[in-house]
Amino acid sequence: MPDTTPYVRPDVKAVLDALVAIGGPEMSDIPLADARAAYLAMGAMLEADALPLAVIKDLACPGPDGDIPLRLYDARETRAAGPVIMFYHGGGFVIGDLDTHHALCTEIATAMDLPVVAVHYRLAPEAPYPAAADDCEAATRWVAESPADLGLTVTGLITIGDSAGGHLAIVVPQALATKAAAVPVIMQVPIYPATDESSDGSMQEFAEGFVLTKKTMDWFMDCYAPVAGEARAYPIHGDHTAAPPTVLATAGLDPLRDQGRRYAAALIQAGVECHYMEMKGIVHGFVNLRKAVPSAQADTHTIFKAMKLMLERISA
Repeated sequence: MPDTTPYVRPDVKAVLDALVAIGGPEMSDIPLADARAAYLAMGAMLEADALPLAVIKDLACPGPDGDIPLRLYDARETRAAGPVIMFYHGGGFVIGDLDTHHALCTEIATAMDLPVVAVHYRLAPEAPYPAAADDCEAATRWVAESPADLGLTVTGLITIGDSAGGHLAIVVPQALATKAAAVPVIMQVPIYPATDESSDGSMQEFAEGFVLTKKTMDWFMDCYAPVAGEARAYPIHGDHTAAPPTVLATAGLDPLRDQGRRYAAALIQAGVECHYMEMKGIVHGFVNLRKAVPSAQADTHTIFKAMKLMLERISA
């Protein structure tokens, strides 16, 4: 019989072994404030250092339930009119903030040489579905209007995010396809996104032992309380024909892997240009593990290379 043991990279195995040795409860088993603090602390231990930039500026924009915190990143003090990258952080709609993904945003801004605006949307369970989507849509529409506080002339939008943020990187363009913003979304970049209600396949295969567990995913969804069948909750149900050109990356050892695969397939069936990449032998969250897992840095920059190629094709 063939060996069905999944391939695990050596640097990934070292981290998985270390996490087993450390032990401790899952996030769903500790107080919410402790889970959020643990996520931030994990990033400080496992994530690459932030890169210096000419501009790192905290901003805010109006939202449906008060101001939405934003952070602007730019490798240049000034720049001509051009696209802006909208970044939505991961964390299952429950944990994560501007600080947990700060280093990654500096990496994106440096590698892409484009401004990045990170959005800290309201978190569940205090603000369940569809609060995260509503806030990200509002922030994206605000940026699209080139507000004076931003100090940029925006010609197009690129949505990007990881995990829950990858979900939002799809949901926002779906909303803007229905009611257009001041400028178009020219590309979406969901990284290991949550896209549908499924609980089979990779969700079972990698249910535990690979950083993100099915138990934690179930907790996230219980907190966020999305409505089954709604595209804003599960974007697989949206109109894929209106989706922008897409760069989509999944992780080979991820409970969410098959959700990303299915969404990529839906885009291709709809005739949308989609560059799909599956990073073999690595776990969910790899873009935030770049210090502990050196190979994750190369994977992250592979995503950037695909984004640059897609931008060239869009501009041609």
